Amino acid sequence: MENLKSKLSWSDFKLNSDGMVPVIVQDYKTDQVLMLAYMNEEAYLTTLKLGKMTYWSRSRNELWTKGLTSGHVQYVKSLTIDCDNDTILAKVEQVGAACHTGNRTCFFTPLL
Repeated sequence: MENLKSKLSWSDFKLNSDGMVPVIVQDYKTDQVLMLAYMNEEAYLTTLKLGKMTYWSRSRNELWTKGLTSGHVQYVKSLTIDCDNDTILAKVEQVGAACHTGNRTCFFTPLL
């Protein structure tokens, strides 16, 4: 899947103070929450172009297409914006682990 067409342009989104939008990532089959990441405009447009989830790495300060080095790619199945236009929900086909620790999801540490 590539060259996806968005119904909204980047200028329609409400950005955080860093000029980004948080992205909640779910498995498209199970709805399991896999991770939370951030997109800037370049990451969003690259995601649409490639059909693969691309983010802005705040720690490395660079564009990051998920799975480029690990092989744990996230293929876009759907992108939905919330009612405030400030958070994206991405449903993906996850290949391998979503978390850099090797876990399927980044949410595996219980607090309670």
